[in-house]
Amino acid sequence: MGALEIKGAKVFAGDAFEEKSLFVQDGRIVEGPIEGSCEVIDAAGCFAIPGLVDVHSHGAVGFDFCDGTHEAIDAICRYQASRGVTAYCPATMTYPEEKLAGIARCAAEHEDAPDAAALVGINMEGPYISPNKVGAQNPAYVQAPDIDMFERLQEAAGGLFKIVDLAPEEPGAIEFIEAEGDKVRISIAHTCATYDQAHAAFEAGAKHVTHLFNAMPPLAHREPGVIGAAADAGATPEIITDGVHIHPSAVRAAFRLFGDGSMILVSDSMMATGLEDGEYSLGGQAVTVRGNRATLHDGTLAGSATDLLGCFQVAVRDMDIPLVSAVKAASTNPARAIGLAGERGTLASGAVADIVLLDESLELQKVVLRGRIL
Repeated sequence: MGALEIKGAKVFAGDAFEEKSLFVQDGRIVEGPIEGSCEVIDAAGCFAIPGLVDVHSHGAVGFDFCDGTHEAIDAICRYQASRGVTAYCPATMTYPEEKLAGIARCAAEHEDAPDAAALVGINMEGPYISPNKVGAQNPAYVQAPDIDMFERLQEAAGGLFKIVDLAPEEPGAIEFIEAEGDKVRISIAHTCATYDQAHAAFEAGAKHVTHLFNAMPPLAHREPGVIGAAADAGATPEIITDGVHIHPSAVRAAFRLFGDGSMILVSDSMMATGLEDGEYSLGGQAVTVRGNRATLHDGTLAGSATDLLGCFQVAVRDMDIPLVSAVKAASTNPARAIGLAGERGTLASGAVADIVLLDESLELQKVVLRGRIL
């Protein structure tokens, strides 16, 4: 692994962009200049941002993480890297324990390919959700939170579960949060919770919200619900900015309410991402994809057909989210949420050399993955 200089880019520096060179050696960002021979990338006119970190995605290019195969993980992670997502924390769906255990064991055995995003965790989206807010999850496998079950799954995964989703109003939810909240990030998801129920969950140790606005009660002036409780608690809310799930005004409002130090962009992408329109599946249910809209046959949104880079571009170009805020939300904040602060989501010295170069139109120009040019 050689030395590298990225010269002349506008480099993300946390709260602004600075025109300077970035130096890479042995897969890490280092202080320059580097002595001896060094490959140079002329990045004049480009933005250099840290690799994107997707903490909620189900699949791409015809594969689902829940396929539970090395072929699926390899294909998805290679696609993600080709699109600037250098660290990947895919989400499971609502399945029985036996199925989830197989997925967990496969992930634990996985070894990152040199041209693939790093598998840095798992987001357990189901089955601890409300039967009244299943969205595209399979209602047949919804169940109450189960501490012993989760600990068996975490053992099978070798500790890879970084986020666990639950509906706080369901029996056993608060006890689950109290038992596991210091070990894994608890996210409020697929819920009918009132403000008081959500507030109790955050008081017990929940810190995260799954796809804000979707599969939860709306924010109302007398019934602030999960959104109001999350804002009061300083939680980290995910938001899907594919242009389908959330109106641009609601996205802007969320950034104002929570601040760009907390917001997290996610793709919620499913297996059709990167492919043509057609018939696919998610969580064992049939999905129709037309353009960037993925739906069950009853019209329910079923994840997205847009990767995180696409969501990032939509957020900035079409939703008027400032570029610095979008970088924080697509890289810095999700990295911090799953315990990778300082390692990823930053271009500071010592960090893993995951670097994405974008032109002035935010089109992808080059990806440096763990110090190697893709």
